Amino acid sequence: MSESGKPLNFLEHLIEEDLRNGFKKELLRFRFPPEPNGYLHIGHASSICLNFGLGLRYGAPVNLRFDDTNPTKEEQEYVDAIKLDVEWLGYSWAKECYASDYFQQLYDWAEDLIRAGKAYVDSQKSEDIAKQKGTPTEAGVASPYRDRSVAENLELFRKMKAGEFPEGAHVLRARIDMASPNMLMRDPVMYRILHRSHHRTNTEWCIYPLYDWTHGESDYIEQVSHSLCTLEFAPHRELYDWFLDQVVEFDKVRPKQREFARRNLSHTVVSKRKLLQLVQQGFVKGWDDPRMPTISGLRRRGCTPEALRNFAQTIGIAKRDNVVDVALLDFHMREHLNRVAPRVMAVLDPIRLVITNYEEAKVEWLEAENNPEDPQAGSREIPFSRELYIERDDFREEANRKFFRLRLGGEVRLKNAYIIKAEEVRKDAGGNILEIHCTYDPKSKSGSGTEESLRKVKGTLHWVSAPHAIEAEVRLYDRLFSDPTPDSHKDRDFLEFINPESLTLVRAKVEPGLATAQPGDRFQFQRMGYFCLDPDSTPGNLVFNRTATLRDTWAKLEQNEE
Repeated sequence: MSESGKPLNFLEHLIEEDLRNGFKKELLRFRFPPEPNGYLHIGHASSICLNFGLGLRYGAPVNLRFDDTNPTKEEQEYVDAIKLDVEWLGYSWAKECYASDYFQQLYDWAEDLIRAGKAYVDSQKSEDIAKQKGTPTEAGVASPYRDRSVAENLELFRKMKAGEFPEGAHVLRARIDMASPNMLMRDPVMYRILHRSHHRTNTEWCIYPLYDWTHGESDYIEQVSHSLCTLEFAPHRELYDWFLDQVVEFDKVRPKQREFARRNLSHTVVSKRKLLQLVQQGFVKGWDDPRMPTISGLRRRGCTPEALRNFAQTIGIAKRDNVVDVALLDFHMREHLNRVAPRVMAVLDPIRLVITNYEEAKVEWLEAENNPEDPQAGSREIPFSRELYIERDDFREEANRKFFRLRLGGEVRLKNAYIIKAEEVRKDAGGNILEIHCTYDPKSKSGSGTEESLRKVKGTLHWVSAPHAIEAEVRLYDRLFSDPTPDSHKDRDFLEFINPESLTLVRAKVEPGLATAQPGDRFQFQRMGYFCLDPDSTPGNLVFNRTATLRDTWAKLEQNEE
């Protein structure tokens, strides 16, 4: 149990055990090591919160290290996006590091392994190397180049570095054990030739280290004490340790790799390859599309960093992979936004309402509370006039007793305003309702203290003054996939499960005070949900993204289908 009373996860127990066994607390150091080959997604958010959270808990530095060893996929754009995401989540790194910072040291160590007879240059094709690896139940076959002399290996490796060979001509392999039950130990490749420009080193290098060689050695160079990885790296731990055995010195910290489970999110995919496919094939409008599970997509959708951190804390750290219901993320977004988002009124499917006994030229400015959850949020003034907009679904000509909104002959209260009664409707030639005509009770003004204002009616509707309303585009986002696990079907393409209704565009009427809103500002549209002003907005064209509904409507829909 921690000092705060919260139970420790298994990684924290590991660290506590190390401290009890004499490891010095001041030597603790963690790292978050993304590969800059795409935008970070919600799984990375959990890893960010884990590593930086441990740093905060133990007062230990945390490095942000970019494992940039593959110039064919990595770009500066991704580096910049990753840094923004980590900062947005509220964390600061001790050092900004790059695996490419260590290319020379890694190369020097590789030459040391060659001299020690623990690495060799293999001149086979990659297909032949793969075939010779064997199977989990059958030993591999040694490369015909495995016993090259140290001198020949050094000469070839240096020529590889000098760019004298084409791609695929040679690789450098560790010389370990072709009969190991762990196939990753069967002479793994350490370097390959790539005549590609690197986003930081340009064309200085034409050989690049593989991840398994780079990972542990980078941790060692940075003196990372605990290298925390997702579960798929568990079989790599033996190789991680073998590589460290070749370079560690007795008086320095030896990194310890431990693994935790991925947290996959329902109704989405988190594979970078599949996310890139969604972008490139136009199923979404970019890495930051609000339907994407990327941190940038969640930010644009209106998610707060607090909500994402709370979500990560709730799902915790486990030893087994599982799928987390996206409804839990929505819950945390609602829970935080309910406390901090100002309330405003917006009508998403407007129909005109005319108060026939209200003076035509009259305009009242009514006081409205900004957030009942936050007494410090204050209030604002909103205009009220003879002609208003209400939601089309809030009116029926005929309705049963369970319909507590407006119907002919019925009464409702207009939020922060008056009680009105529907008297008649105006229709077009096709029978479609164009206007609802009502009367109001002048003495029923909210907050006036009159007997009429205290009269109870069952329904309260939001509204917007028609002469003052601003038109806005509202993007109603929903699940990107209709299936909870779209990439778990072996016989079907995950794209078959794209939800055709994941985005609906509507033209709404919003209260005039929103004209001064800035991109990123978040609001609760009363009775409709939580919304965020999108960067696409211009002064003459406001664009709002729906962050979350007020309730989990998707769960209700699934229950109805069952």
